[in-house]
Amino acid sequence: MSNQDYSVKQLFEMGACTNCQVCADVCPAVSASSEGELSAIYRMKGLNQVLKSRAGLFRRLFGKRAPSEEEWKRFSNTVFRCTLCGNCQEVCPVGIHLKDLWLSIRQDMVHSGHYPKKIDMIRENLAEDHNVFAEDNEERADWVEDMEDPPDDGYIKEQADIVYFTGCTAAYFPLAQKIPIALAEVLEKSDVDFTLLGEDEWCCGFPMLGAGLKEMFEVFMAHNLSVIREKGAKEILFSCPSCYEMWRSHYPEEFRIRHASQFLMELIRKDRVPLKRLDLTVTYHDPCDLGRGARVFDEPRDLIRAIPGVRFVELPNNRENCQCCGGGGNLEMVDPELSAQIAKQKIEEILRTGAEAVITSCQQCVRTMLTYVRRNKVSLEVLDVTQLIRRALRQ
Repeated sequence: MSNQDYSVKQLFEMGACTNCQVCADVCPAVSASSEGELSAIYRMKGLNQVLKSRAGLFRRLFGKRAPSEEEWKRFSNTVFRCTLCGNCQEVCPVGIHLKDLWLSIRQDMVHSGHYPKKIDMIRENLAEDHNVFAEDNEERADWVEDMEDPPDDGYIKEQADIVYFTGCTAAYFPLAQKIPIALAEVLEKSDVDFTLLGEDEWCCGFPMLGAGLKEMFEVFMAHNLSVIREKGAKEILFSCPSCYEMWRSHYPEEFRIRHASQFLMELIRKDRVPLKRLDLTVTYHDPCDLGRGARVFDEPRDLIRAIPGVRFVELPNNRENCQCCGGGGNLEMVDPELSAQIAKQKIEEILRTGAEAVITSCQQCVRTMLTYVRRNKVSLEVLDVTQLIRRALRQ
């Protein structure tokens, strides 16, 4: 057991924490559960104790012992019951890169053998089926068959300039499959030539990093790069912010990459998307990876405002301060109850705006919020911005 999972920069950053506790004030897991032990400040203290217990000098001078099994369990509890939303990093007054640190801690915990057993399931699913849900990867593009008028080629072409990288959630979950369907129909109406990868698309790698399984990523990245090169593509399109952020931060800069909201806004500016009037009051939820992660704030709002008749109201917590929906960081698998509690406080904030619908730009946000709304019979529509554009599409 060693500290090799951390960069030299991270080891220095750990000592910069001032214990100000601002991070705890914005943590969705803390506010939803009222458990202070889920805060970043608690996690930082626990990490420092772990690192010191491993250092020979500290052990000799101060008699530091290794954490007990119970202490490991408590630390693992705070490490993995986190949505990785990055709000703690956003408000950190000394600029510690906390989100990257949380990923390193998870990798450390896996190497140390102290992690939730669901991580083994995630590892097995990815290794065997190339997606995090253990679905048949040959069915990754089956959502095309649910379109009103599916093309004969299923949007899978030998060559294309643009690849639409669908992502695992939108590929397999019925609540989220409406998003790629909507996007494909808008692209079709706008005469955009694109291809899917179908069964050749593998998980982008984000669930691996979130599970502390970084070693698996290189194989998946190499595969995805290879199949996209074979298509002769120049650009990759994403409706999933986590896929987009993963490619933006961890893949080589070989292709032009854009989130669907950016691509659609460009089409609208070129008058390629004919829009009709919608009578609807909406608010917008910034996905963590698209907002705080990739700093894409304006294009989704511009899309909403481009639709005639739509009335837009901001959430009290918006843009970089937007509160997480509860669907990130593999939390839904590790602690579904906490994920639902975070979704509850998100929906309550949305309802206070008086909006009839909440719009987002993320399939996981749609799935998490819509699941809560339906289970609790809440009168609120939950849509991805691509679905909103599809609804406004003039035939």
